[in-house]
Amino acid sequence: MGETDSSSSSIWQEIEQSESYLVCSMYEEAATLASSIVRQLKGSNISDNNEAFDENELFDMLESAGMVFVQALNQLGRTSAILNELKVLFVSATAIPVQVLLTGACFQISGASSAGVREFLEEFLSNWSLVDGQHYVLVGAEVDVDVQDGCDRRFILEVDRYMEVVEVYAVTLLGTTLKDMDSAISWVEKSALPEERRQVLLRRLHSLYSLKTINSSQVSAVVPENNHEAHYSLSKELNGFEGSPKGLEANYLRTGENNTKQTILKLSRRVDPCLWWFRSVNLKFGNVRVVVTNGKILLGFLFLLTYYVLRRKGATLNGLVRRQVSAAKKAMVDLWQLAFSYQVNPLAAVQPLPTATRGGR
Repeated sequence: MGETDSSSSSIWQEIEQSESYLVCSMYEEAATLASSIVRQLKGSNISDNNEAFDENELFDMLESAGMVFVQALNQLGRTSAILNELKVLFVSATAIPVQVLLTGACFQISGASSAGVREFLEEFLSNWSLVDGQHYVLVGAEVDVDVQDGCDRRFILEVDRYMEVVEVYAVTLLGTTLKDMDSAISWVEKSALPEERRQVLLRRLHSLYSLKTINSSQVSAVVPENNHEAHYSLSKELNGFEGSPKGLEANYLRTGENNTKQTILKLSRRVDPCLWWFRSVNLKFGNVRVVVTNGKILLGFLFLLTYYVLRRKGATLNGLVRRQVSAAKKAMVDLWQLAFSYQVNPLAAVQPLPTATRGGR
């Protein structure tokens, strides 16, 4: 048990080291170490995986090392060979973890290197059989789904994981990239898929097919038949929209925006004559002819309106200032008069007191 834990810990350390190489942009070192880890896990050094590692842990190790390997190859510019190198590394297509396979396939499709992807995915999908409507079992593997459920992911695949591969194959590769809609629909109809999932895929494929038909008819209606250059440019533009689900969504959005713009233009054409009774005014002074456009007329009107408003405000302000000054002047005059209206007797200090006052003394 101690040796197993030690071996597991050392392999996880190597995986972390390969991830560090990837983060530090040391892609060659990352790819080399990741491939070495996969060979070590699948090689003769650990032939009895059931005794050496837990099955889930072994699968997680393979998946982690495979993801590092795929990303390193993509960064090294070897995108077109990802799936082939994965098949060599893992010995067979069905031994590749689904997440690693999907990542490699998407890298090749997005990198315009879809050659060989179709055959590879067809080989992978054909080696699984639907058992109970919820699981796919590897063809030729003798496993009990009820007992092995959630234990050994090398031989048992959940429906959701399988359908992810189906979607990449049928919708992304055949329907969108290769534009082989008939083959995609035929394959979905004949394959062993859960019926509900089959109908969802068929609806998506039929919607893609309908959109492609509509776009083709629009090109034929807009472009004359003898205008080959226009046919080519419009077809190329439409194909660019159909290249991905995001492109399809952008196409819908652009169509909606164009319709909105057309509506606004039509409305503006109707309203425009009502707002502008004349386009320009022609003035002639002798031999001199002056053309005054509606823009200049509008600017002149705004200038006059501004001048009138400012003048009215100026008169109001002048009146207010005059009233304030007049009130302040009046208050100063009243204060001055009040200050000097009280008369003081200068002889009051030397006059004798009244008689009654003396008698009292």
